[in-house]
Amino acid sequence: MSNGIVDNRIVRMYEILFDAYGPQHWWPGDSPWEICVGAVLTQNTNWENVTRAINNLKRQDALCPHEILALPDSRVAAMIHPAGYFNLKTQRLKNVTEWWLDNVVDDQLFPTLTLEEARESLLEVNGVGQETADSILLYCFNLPVFVIDSYTKRISARHLGTDPEISYEELQKLYVGNLPEDPAIYNEFHALLVHCAKHDCRKDACQPECPLCNGL
Repeated sequence: MSNGIVDNRIVRMYEILFDAYGPQHWWPGDSPWEICVGAVLTQNTNWENVTRAINNLKRQDALCPHEILALPDSRVAAMIHPAGYFNLKTQRLKNVTEWWLDNVVDDQLFPTLTLEEARESLLEVNGVGQETADSILLYCFNLPVFVIDSYTKRISARHLGTDPEISYEELQKLYVGNLPEDPAIYNEFHALLVHCAKHDCRKDACQPECPLCNGL
């Protein structure tokens, strides 16, 4: 275990959630680039709004990196308007697009890039934080990076007793240290945690049918 902390409840959480909800088929998208766009646009909004924004880009034949950079900011902002913070997200999307064109070919990271180098370069992009960077690495490129978000922090605090204000790095180490290094498991587990937090382990209170409350 990389962090020296063994918590068998983490594997049990995965098993309980998978049995309760089944495979989540996340992250939705027709290509790695579309998934990347979704990872940027989903900041501070819900997925339904992101879907509307991506569909706008598709209808205007603008869902490609070169087109995103070529279009005026005002055009991109109008198309991604449903995702909220559209002016800010336009700039962030263009920043990530430049990173993509510099580091990706045929939907694959340059083979000379290590995972650590790719993550570091993403975090240097203005507007990209740890959650967005890790989402891109995991869901676009199938790399073994466990994504931490507010849902994971909430469920972990309630069911593992972690500090609600635990750092991203510390909670990530806890999960990675108690799971096989398998991007498929990281993918599914994160999606299951999101589903549980949205439907059962809600912000206001856990629901009586929450599988974790009944299973751990």
